Amino acid sequence: MSKPSIYFAYPGELDTPTGGYRYDRRLITELGKIGVEVRALSLPHCAPEPSHQSLETVRQTLAALPDQATVVIDGLAFGVLDDLAAAEAQRLKLVALCHHPLALEAGLDEAQRHKHLKSERRALTFARATVVTSEHTKEILIDQFAMPPEKIVVARPGTDPVTFAPGDGDPIRLLTVASLTRRKGHDVLIDSLAAIADLPWKARFVGSNDFDPGWAANLQTHVTDLGLSERICFAGPVEDTQAEYQQADVFALPSRFEGYGMVFAEALAAGLPVVAACTGAVPDVVPEQAGLLVPPDDTPALTDALRQILSDAVLRRRLRDGARKAAANLPRWHDTATIVADKLREVSKV
Repeated sequence: MSKPSIYFAYPGELDTPTGGYRYDRRLITELGKIGVEVRALSLPHCAPEPSHQSLETVRQTLAALPDQATVVIDGLAFGVLDDLAAAEAQRLKLVALCHHPLALEAGLDEAQRHKHLKSERRALTFARATVVTSEHTKEILIDQFAMPPEKIVVARPGTDPVTFAPGDGDPIRLLTVASLTRRKGHDVLIDSLAAIADLPWKARFVGSNDFDPGWAANLQTHVTDLGLSERICFAGPVEDTQAEYQQADVFALPSRFEGYGMVFAEALAAGLPVVAACTGAVPDVVPEQAGLLVPPDDTPALTDALRQILSDAVLRRRLRDGARKAAANLPRWHDTATIVADKLREVSKV
């Protein structure tokens, strides 16, 4: 009997330097390692507002796939493809991959948020299964999207075992790994760092400025205006993020929302204490003994947490030890792929 045809569709380029695309890349690779052959399928960018040409290209791409093929579609595209999902739901076996709902992206107005909520909710009704990266996102889909729990499978991002960072910087080195977008909260972090300029520290912001160039430019201008250009480095995207973790002492990222937050898990894997916002799935990823979590968009609270971790070596050491212990409980990529493979085989047989 021939193997079922399984396709993995995503918008744009698979090597895009974000956590979501890293998840997609690694999942495809790991599925192959356990015997699930997946064919990568690039779609045009559709979110936040698909053009007529983009929709027509997606329509033609899906129409060219064989009947009864299993097609995993990344949520960055799937959430706005509700009409096409409806048209192909009987012929193709659609599986959605939801990193986090599109309506929860920062910077949307109420009309945009409502439109995304409506389109993604409808699109998901045509998926035979939905893969999510955290229990938190699963609960959102059940509560806000009325999805049956049995149609949702949680496949948390994996991590690779790595050597723990020595954490011996002088001054202390703060690391942030995230694209320069509103949701990631760099603006809150910059203002908090300005408030503790009396302490010795260096900060490195790793991440692309391509997704919202205007916002990224504003952040860099703000850093210059605060006189922090010599202390905060905008490193751009880097190929080897692991080297960044190894050279850091503390990981700090006050995201306004995270469907999972792969960078937090990667920081813990490297044994780094974490300072973050208590939002989305972050509290599920970062245990209390490994980090300081504060309310989102709360500059004074973040300032206080950063001051604590920078000025208290005992606290920093305790949180570092907690991060190293937490690293042992992180899932591996083989675990992630196995969970997804089981669901894909189940869908393919139906």
